[in-house]
Amino acid sequence: MATTNSKTTKRKARVRRTLKQNANGRPRLSVHRSSEHIYAQVIDDAKGTTLAAASTMEKDLKGSLKTGADKAAAAAVGKLVAERAVKAGISEVVFDRGSFMYHGRVKALADAAREGGLKF
Repeated sequence: MATTNSKTTKRKARVRRTLKQNANGRPRLSVHRSSEHIYAQVIDDAKGTTLAAASTMEKDLKGSLKTGADKAAAAAVGKLVAERAVKAGISEVVFDRGSFMYHGRVKALADAAREGGLKF
């Protein structure tokens, strides 16, 4: 388990602090990736609720993907979370990459969410 002063914890806090300053009331598209799966959720920080979510753990995605840990899986999750967010009436979000660098699977998810109709 990471300590409170680890580099990833500091990076995550720095990114989130900057996002909250620049959000202007927009919900946050938060991404988490593990070695086997990728998760995304649209969060309203003012109310503290999740508005839309998707991950490679879902049955409909799990059957159609070769693995949950590649760019194709990330793109599928990005497209699915964008569809659910648009259905919930959300079109603009801020992208929260957390402690992860913006490349690879995180970038593939972001690009697919943009194609799905989210603006950030």
